[in-house]
Amino acid sequence: MNKILNLECDARHAESCSRKLALAIEKNTWVQLLPKQGEQKVIPNNLIPRGGGVVISSGGSCGGPHQCLHPSTNLDQSAIATGHWLQKQGFNPKDSVIFNPLPLSHVSGLMPWWRSRLWGAEHNWLTPSLMRNPIALNKSCQSLFKKKIGPLLISLVPTQIQRLLSHPEGLSWLQAFDVIWVGGSTLSEKLAEQARNKNIHLAPCYGATETAAMITVLDPTAFLEGKTGCGNPLIDVDLRLNQSGALEVKTERIASAILKNGSLKSIIDSNGWWQSGDLAKLNLENNLYQLEIIGRLDTAIHSGGETVFPENLESKLLGTAKTIGLPVQFLVFLPVHDNEWGQRLVTLVKWESDLTVNEHQEQIKKLQCITNNWHPAERPLAWYKCNELAPNEAGKFERSKWEDWLKENH
Repeated sequence: MNKILNLECDARHAESCSRKLALAIEKNTWVQLLPKQGEQKVIPNNLIPRGGGVVISSGGSCGGPHQCLHPSTNLDQSAIATGHWLQKQGFNPKDSVIFNPLPLSHVSGLMPWWRSRLWGAEHNWLTPSLMRNPIALNKSCQSLFKKKIGPLLISLVPTQIQRLLSHPEGLSWLQAFDVIWVGGSTLSEKLAEQARNKNIHLAPCYGATETAAMITVLDPTAFLEGKTGCGNPLIDVDLRLNQSGALEVKTERIASAILKNGSLKSIIDSNGWWQSGDLAKLNLENNLYQLEIIGRLDTAIHSGGETVFPENLESKLLGTAKTIGLPVQFLVFLPVHDNEWGQRLVTLVKWESDLTVNEHQEQIKKLQCITNNWHPAERPLAWYKCNELAPNEAGKFERSKWEDWLKENH
């Protein structure tokens, strides 16, 4: 029977965790990357296939949370494809200096480390506490910035970019990078425009745990010139849309299986295609597909005959609120049942500092003013103050958790 190493990935001790992972991979062992003890169902040894690789949690691009099994060859192929893209940008992957602020238990934290091993590039972990302190963050990285001989690379989520952009030291830090891959959630038009105005080299991308991270990416030059969307497929990826408009992906690095309901299941069809959980558009330009994500199928709601995508609205509202100086730290749109509409949206809001009841009401009125010209189905029915609201370490909101909070508190 094959044995699996269950590795708890504490972001505060990422260096020691990655050393343990490296040793296990060298021994051709399977490793399950656990976010925190008890948070994830551990896979029994009798379900583990031969060879070695990683088992990593997915929020579920389609079909709900599950664990993905990726043999080491999948992760190698992903790193090779990303390295090929870098070479097309004029960079030598081996000369890269990679910074990594995301947890090892998330595919966007695992892959920067894995790329560094395959490319022979320098890798630097950034702790969560450092990412929350722009002054210390910028100071701690200066020596590496000054001695660089190749590109400075990092993967961030939009909430991290938004927070850093609002601070002079954070802005200076962002401007030092040659490529900032950004994914995980929608990049709002407002945030994209702010980044362009400050000459920040964002590279919006699209990927999933099931695909071993990014499968399309927009190059920073095109982004700075005003191009939108998630760019072109990487060299090892084919894309298409099914009859419902959902994005389908074909690549040799699709997860070999997922663990769901106590058994391992394949997620590709007989021809090797995997259906994602996103509605998309594929625009053909210069014989290359340009990917545009419309919204997630699993969070879309149907309200008054309209299909509404909460994550897009969150990004849109937060970007506008930040632009006009409203003290919003986080917000989440959640569905509630409505007899007439079917479903309506309500909003949880966390302010940057604790507000009095009157201050809260005044700020809510300003948010309502922003949404007054939105389609009726998109306008929140109610607004709730939620001091506990926060994304997980990967920058995503665990919606079921906040739906439970809403039921318990309102």
